[in-house]
Amino acid sequence: MIVFSSDNGPVLNDGYYDNAVEKLGEHKPTGPLRGGKYSLFEAGTHVPFITYWKGKIQPKVSDAMICQMDLLASLAKLVGTEENNTDSKEFLDVLMGTSDTGRESLVLEANTKTALRKGDWIMIPPYKGPAINKETNIELGNLEEYQLYNLKEDIGQQNNLAKANPEKLKEMLDAFIAIRGEGFEKTEELELH
Repeated sequence: MIVFSSDNGPVLNDGYYDNAVEKLGEHKPTGPLRGGKYSLFEAGTHVPFITYWKGKIQPKVSDAMICQMDLLASLAKLVGTEENNTDSKEFLDVLMGTSDTGRESLVLEANTKTALRKGDWIMIPPYKGPAINKETNIELGNLEEYQLYNLKEDIGQQNNLAKANPEKLKEMLDAFIAIRGEGFEKTEELELH
């Protein structure tokens, strides 16, 4: 089995001068996604993930949500051993292309800041800091208000639904706190009525 992935979304120049900016042309490395490397937005956390095994994995596209730490438990099952790491979940069937059922939720991280992806939704708590990384010109996801996006309807994360959908925001925040705890940097108290 060959696994191809990346540790973060795209960045054109964060100190490696290889003429990537000059050679870019009309290509947009983030596609329709917002953000990039260092960002809590989808372009920073949604990475390429391809599995290949000649004669064993049939070509297909899957929307199953998994993460790289799931490789540990999944590959342990493949080779017939057990993995007791509680963070890694076993999704060998997803890697083999025989299932489209992955994780229900996942805590995302960029630059020590975290957010919650649950199903089609992502919630980014308020964080202090610059909105844009000045060296890379990448939007980081730092705002002094909660952000809530439905990725199925808004893959580019242009419509913040936090104020329009307080019930969903509360559901996401409760799930986030249950996993992450209260230790994330809040810049304002959430008021839900």
